[in-house]
Amino acid sequence: MSTKKGTVKKTTLSAFANIRMNGIIAISLDEDDKLIKARLTDGTNDIILATRHGLACRFRESDVRFMGRTAAGVRGITLDKNDYVVSCVAIKRADSQIIVIGENGYGKRTRYEDFRLTKRGAKGVISMNITEKTGLVVQLLSANDTEDLIVMTTQGVLIRQAVKDIRIIGRNTQGVRLIRLAEGANIADITTVPKEEDVEEEGENGENGEDANGVIDMGVQETLL
Repeated sequence: MSTKKGTVKKTTLSAFANIRMNGIIAISLDEDDKLIKARLTDGTNDIILATRHGLACRFRESDVRFMGRTAAGVRGITLDKNDYVVSCVAIKRADSQIIVIGENGYGKRTRYEDFRLTKRGAKGVISMNITEKTGLVVQLLSANDTEDLIVMTTQGVLIRQAVKDIRIIGRNTQGVRLIRLAEGANIADITTVPKEEDVEEEGENGENGEDANGVIDMGVQETLL
């Protein structure tokens, strides 16, 4: 688990075996903090915490000891004033890549190994060169060449493109334009899904086909939340 203020916590899944109707405590939070991500891991992953102002701290999952459900956690990244964590990624595959996108539609794909391994609690390294053109970081996630990237804007516009079509560039760069935004719009979120050619289309207006506007209906298998 990771929080907005840079705290991380590791708890065995068995601690959540008996859930009450009104829920149980998963982490103790400060009044001005909140949980942003929870990931399933196997104890051997690398963790990357990414911040709004374009920094990312990569450390071994083994740097975080196991704690009980009600524990508050430990420091995962040291934050500058006014900065906060926007994403937590757990990576195991050596061929994984990192996608970073800014609020103004600029993004990039960077090799996972370009994010230097540090210790838990470090300040991290630059994940994106933040400028007025790029805007602040919205999301950082892991991806590979067998996936598509979905980008959604604050005005409800969605695009889908192959991850392999996004050029691989270094960490300390601004990236390239992934979507041209309408006036007043920003990037809301991004995610990855299986490649588009893996989706079976069932003819005109079929269950998994395209409607008259060319929008792909993914059926019940995939949902944006």
